[in-house]
Amino acid sequence: MSNTKNLEQSRPIFPFTAIVGQEEMKLALLLNVIDPKIGGVMIMGDRGTGKSTTVRALVDLLPEIKVIANDPFNSDPDDPELMSEEVREKLKQKEILEVINKKIPMIDLPLGATEDRVCGTIDIEKALSEGVKAFEPGLLAKANRGILYVDEVNLLDDHLVDVLLDSAASGWNTVEREGISISHPARFILVGSGNPEEGELRPQLLDRFGMHAQIGTVRDPQLRVQIVEQRASFDESPLEFRENYNDSQSELRQKLIEARELLKEVEIDYEYRVKISEICSELNVDGLRGDIVTNRASKSLAAFEGRNQVTAQDIFRVIPLCLRHRLRKDPLESIDSGDKVREIFKKVFAF
Repeated sequence: MSNTKNLEQSRPIFPFTAIVGQEEMKLALLLNVIDPKIGGVMIMGDRGTGKSTTVRALVDLLPEIKVIANDPFNSDPDDPELMSEEVREKLKQKEILEVINKKIPMIDLPLGATEDRVCGTIDIEKALSEGVKAFEPGLLAKANRGILYVDEVNLLDDHLVDVLLDSAASGWNTVEREGISISHPARFILVGSGNPEEGELRPQLLDRFGMHAQIGTVRDPQLRVQIVEQRASFDESPLEFRENYNDSQSELRQKLIEARELLKEVEIDYEYRVKISEICSELNVDGLRGDIVTNRASKSLAAFEGRNQVTAQDIFRVIPLCLRHRLRKDPLESIDSGDKVREIFKKVFAF
């Protein structure tokens, strides 16, 4: 088992900054790293458009976080909301806990995963015989404060998607069995990808993803050649290929760290907030999630570009990603490409 793990860790990942095109998908992922409260991103696109390559490339850029050593939930030493009950108890008892730095984790959720594997299990025998809450953490525990990636999310069992979205929205996972209940923090960025030909997600599930990125096959022949050549050189000598991108990767990593810091200072004018809600209202967007996500994503974009004030241009760039999957549509129509959203934006903002 450990050999497989080491092999996976040493297997080079395609550099994020080497990915050509697909700007919409890259932007949505980066904004979620800056502000995980955006609520994740759903990436829909044709087969072979680099969806999973891009998501996995994000791992390299993820900044480090402080965690309690040997804790299966990546508990935050400074935030009780992101601590397991055990850690909270130990801190109450004034125990000194070792704190280490660890890269933000990214967990892959396999398609055939069972609910026990995802949520964790309670060992009832041990609980009854020894009187302890014997809990075997699942993937949601590992994903706390990290990214949970589900490839082909539209093929995942609906019940499991509900479980994931509930945890992502509440930030907690609760496992109950035979009257024993255990809760732990499960705050993660949910990233789903899928091919629209294999079926869309139910609208109420789609709405729970903060952003929706659509990607298509690159049509420009020169760009296609560039992508093919890049892939070939990466496959031939991955380490050498990665070295060429060391500087751009470090630069982007630093930019993300600074943006996460700057985010709390970013402001969005009241007038702009009203206009965002006006657009949501004109588009008949149900609920307020669209308004909230657009505000958050605009602030993240401003922080990413090193500014502490949101501009109308920031909103224009993120609003299609935040609203296109929330529009009411004819069941036979596919999700809007964003044109309808941009049209209303221009009208409201007199752009």
